[in-house]
Amino acid sequence: MMLLKIIQRCLPEWIKRKKLKELFRLTADAFQNELPELKGLSSAALLLQYALFTKEQAENHLQSGRPLEQVKQRLYQNAYRFGRNLRKTLHIGTWEEAVTALKVIYQLIGIDFQCDPQGEIIIRQCYFSSYYSGEVCKLISALDEGLTAGLSGGGRLCFQHRITEGNECCKGYFQRELQVKSKDGST
Repeated sequence: MMLLKIIQRCLPEWIKRKKLKELFRLTADAFQNELPELKGLSSAALLLQYALFTKEQAENHLQSGRPLEQVKQRLYQNAYRFGRNLRKTLHIGTWEEAVTALKVIYQLIGIDFQCDPQGEIIIRQCYFSSYYSGEVCKLISALDEGLTAGLSGGGRLCFQHRITEGNECCKGYFQRELQVKSKDGST
């Protein structure tokens, strides 16, 4: 929890760049494409390039007529591993800590992520909404779903409304994984 509190207050530029490059790599891998040149870019420039890259990759895939499930699955799985690694690195052990980590991560990429104790989600501002269409957003949100599952140890993120579909905000929910405890208290 201590590390999570520290990164909430001050996340160094070099860590932002490193994590954005990881996000770039896992996304390029999911689309089975090469990374563009990223050397020397600031975190703000990386975020812009990421928005443009993901928009282009998703649009190309959508226009190709190829099935979406394979690329969605790769996006999900790659983001799941990324989230799981962050969960271990940040020593996340509770649902509340996972939500806090999501807020920090989304802040890093220009998304105002709010989640109430019941798991209701509202996103009032999203950096990517000025780049993505509704269809691109739906495809790329497989990353969000995988990241959430990895960070939370199995939770599920679902969107019901999106800014990219003309709504004033994104709404959805973050569903905790139900764990059944045995009589001896183990899960």
